[in-house]
Amino acid sequence: MTRIVVVGGGAGGLELATRLGRKLGKKGQASVVLVDKNRTHLWKPLLHEVATGSLDAGIDALSYRSHAANHGFEFQLGEVDDVNREDQLVTLKPMVEEGKEVLPARQLNYDYLIMAIGSVSNDFNTKGVKDNCIFLDNPSRADLFHRRMLNRFLQYSQNDEAQSGEKVRVAIVGAGATGVELSAELHNALDQLRAYGVPNLSHSSLAVTLVEAGEKILPALPVRISSSAHSELQKMGVDVRTKTMVTEATPEGLTTKDGELIKADIMVWAAGIKCPEFMKDLGGLETNRINQLVVRPTLQTSRDSNVYAIGDCASCAMGEDGFVPPRAQSAHQMATLVFKNIVRQIEEKPLLEFEYKDHGSLVSLSRYSTVGSLMGNLMQGSMMIEGRIARIMYISLYRMHQIALHGYMKTGLMMLVGRINQVLRPKLKLH
Repeated sequence: MTRIVVVGGGAGGLELATRLGRKLGKKGQASVVLVDKNRTHLWKPLLHEVATGSLDAGIDALSYRSHAANHGFEFQLGEVDDVNREDQLVTLKPMVEEGKEVLPARQLNYDYLIMAIGSVSNDFNTKGVKDNCIFLDNPSRADLFHRRMLNRFLQYSQNDEAQSGEKVRVAIVGAGATGVELSAELHNALDQLRAYGVPNLSHSSLAVTLVEAGEKILPALPVRISSSAHSELQKMGVDVRTKTMVTEATPEGLTTKDGELIKADIMVWAAGIKCPEFMKDLGGLETNRINQLVVRPTLQTSRDSNVYAIGDCASCAMGEDGFVPPRAQSAHQMATLVFKNIVRQIEEKPLLEFEYKDHGSLVSLSRYSTVGSLMGNLMQGSMMIEGRIARIMYISLYRMHQIALHGYMKTGLMMLVGRINQVLRPKLKLH
């Protein structure tokens, strides 16, 4: 029986494993295995909401094992150590928790291997960043930020800091979607904490500094969208600093190239991405400078037709337009094509080539506003939207991901449960 191994249960990897399980696994035409080092899945664009407590990962996360049982594939908890392409084997590291080995090192054989491990934050070897900044690239780091944020606000509320003009200071490096959305969610968190009775908090209790080395925030988006988001953030009181390069992070704050110290109690680094270091020499596959696997237009890796890569860990050229951007919609589109190509490869049919379609970009500024553009390459230029319509479209992106995993009926029920929870549960996770 054909054996398909998908490594990485992010947006693209989980959608792909689910579709392959439904199409081939349930019918006994192939054995499909999903490997991930975490037990649960959370849509990565929601991490900033987990960090501030607007979203409770304990409620919204999806269990890989239960999902696998319902959709015709197998789940293996583990982290890749090596790939032997000659023998078509994936080696998983031993799983160790609290100093004890829970699972031994294992080997999985494959006929087709899909790497979908996503990306991690890139600190560009900036001094002190690893020791003093939080990377918002997985749920555990988002939980760490959430705990530090709550503890800092509690500390502030019990001391004389409000009377002395002190503030809770948060500095965010990188004004892409994560940095911009986190800046807005922090102000929403402050409002909710005030509503739930945390004493001595006011609108002036929080100082958020958003630092961007480039000329504008949201550098991947059109100027008019960037300008609109910039204006909204300034209305909230966010100190937006463009053309500002950080050279060092210390326990006191961020040092800029000009020698200025941006004081901060909590620092977040969201300034770039790369793939984990182990990808650099994985199985002798070709990688680029940020450890992404170089792929052909069919999304097969350049040196092996039976190994694919999708999402943030794939370096896929778009002709003269550069490379496919590391975004959720890219991972979704890549998963769709690889699903078709693996089925076609099994049936010995010609493979299809990937064509990225930019459906626009949306950035949520918490409950305050949403801005973005729709149908990026489906019309001349793009259509800018904001406000309630943009918010509805932003939420619909997550709903589309849920539909891909669960289908329309179950997604509808999940939406209903979500509405009920808005009544039953606090609007902010307080623990």
